[in-house]
Amino acid sequence: MRIIAIANQKGGCGKTTTSVNLAVAFARRGYRVLIVDIDPQAHATLGLGCNPEELDISIYEPLTNTQTPISKAVRRTYISGVSLVPSNILLSGAEIELAALFRRECVLRQQLAELDDIYDVCFIDCSPSLGILTLNALVASGEVLIPVQAHYYALEGLKQLLETINIVKERFNRDLEILGVLLTFVEGRTLLSRDVQRQLRDFFGELVFNTVIHRNVRLAEAPSAGESVITYDETSRGAIEYMQLAEEVSDGKTKKRTTQESLIDF
Repeated sequence: MRIIAIANQKGGCGKTTTSVNLAVAFARRGYRVLIVDIDPQAHATLGLGCNPEELDISIYEPLTNTQTPISKAVRRTYISGVSLVPSNILLSGAEIELAALFRRECVLRQQLAELDDIYDVCFIDCSPSLGILTLNALVASGEVLIPVQAHYYALEGLKQLLETINIVKERFNRDLEILGVLLTFVEGRTLLSRDVQRQLRDFFGELVFNTVIHRNVRLAEAPSAGESVITYDETSRGAIEYMQLAEEVSDGKTKKRTTQESLIDF
């Protein structure tokens, strides 16, 4: 099973939107998809039509009690081919409870190993922090996709994330690679968006996906309906762009720089 973490400690950069829509786009391409919501805000859970307040079991139980298999938390969604390990507010206390566990950074990886032959790809929607939950996601993953809002302030936290990825790679998960940087909330007509795009592409080169995600009304409306933009309006610009991104991600291999460590100089 290919495991991809969608991570950036900055909130509002499109992590959940990307997680949900990539999951649906991959299912449309015939993949068996699992999405793991590891954010206490549970936005991916809501975005797939599941009410966090009505859950009997969520990702919280398998993370804090290793005797509870993650398979018990898996739920089918309304989308054929997409399953969900949901989240709820209980997960906000997991950071403290995980602190007492041996090899606490490896709990999610050990749990997901149980599902390795059941799904083709797993997307992990990370919380907007670099705490133990995001660390678990990075240790469990082979790749990390970084959504970055096309705004100068959004670039400030990128160096810290890249440093964290390098630390995880050195200490816990040598197989972790950056899948790519995804530009989100792009406003094609503004000079600011064009400047940020140029800056990122100049530095990261081919690590930046060709596909960018523009601001789109349908993309903003879909979560309130508990849907992905692809099921909400498959003809919208947002749906088309996420289908294009899925093609890039599924057909291409992880893009590796000659010296990944140099990324921290950004």
